[in-house]
Amino acid sequence: MTDTDVDTATVPWVTVTRPPRFSLVLPAYNPGTRAEQSLRELLPFVARQPDLWELIFVFDGCTDGSDRRLVELTAKMPQVRVLHYARNRGKGYAVRLGLQQARAPFRIFTDIDLAYRLDMVESVAEQLAAGDDVVIASRAHPESEIILAPGMENYLRRRKVQSLAFSAMARSLLGIRQRDPQAGLKGLSARAARTVLPYVKCPGFGFDCDLIVACKYFGIPIREIPIRVHYDHAESTTRATTGLKMVRELWAIRKHWQSIRQHGPGHNILVTASAANIAAIRRNRQLRRVSR
Repeated sequence: MTDTDVDTATVPWVTVTRPPRFSLVLPAYNPGTRAEQSLRELLPFVARQPDLWELIFVFDGCTDGSDRRLVELTAKMPQVRVLHYARNRGKGYAVRLGLQQARAPFRIFTDIDLAYRLDMVESVAEQLAAGDDVVIASRAHPESEIILAPGMENYLRRRKVQSLAFSAMARSLLGIRQRDPQAGLKGLSARAARTVLPYVKCPGFGFDCDLIVACKYFGIPIREIPIRVHYDHAESTTRATTGLKMVRELWAIRKHWQSIRQHGPGHNILVTASAANIAAIRRNRQLRRVSR
């Protein structure tokens, strides 16, 4: 299967009377019952919208049976599509696939736990419909609001330190200005998606940064909006254990875009984190030989 292919046998395609105006992509890896809970929250939201929405759940190599359960639950729901595949490929791969498979002129993605409430999703949709090509939520925006459940203060402090460190590194390595590149709510117009996604290759959590760098490269303005985010449990799509991997992904993204800037978009070389590490090791060995 290629980056853009989907096994159509696993996708419940259903004919609808008119195309959707908005697509909402929700990537998931072994979410348990969270996917079903989110579906229950999303269906009333979709039903009350004046425009047609489609929901795209992307199960990234899940082994907990959550993808099969959602396929069964949504078999007769034309506004819901479930994409799934056998091998775990990473959050970025899942988001990219969902955005590419989306049919609407405006495409939004957010985390499966809906930490960014649906009125915030609606705000992103409104900005896209008003003419912005790329809209990202920012917890660093001065008007943003963080709502904590009791006992979550220490958790938020740890997350804030991690987020500040990561965003500083992303700005330094990638030359981006956004202070919260990893907020899990973003939206693109279809034309922006068609422009940047062929060059956004990071399969992991660094996908958001890769996307922002692509927008900068192609001169697509990014609208940052304030957000209200709820932390009511200590689970997170981005766990602390992924920190080192994310740093490696940032380095890989940097090398990837350096190659594109040097050779042009037609010379689109995907530099993975492991490939970047191997290249660095080889260079170090060569330097040691020269120094001898």
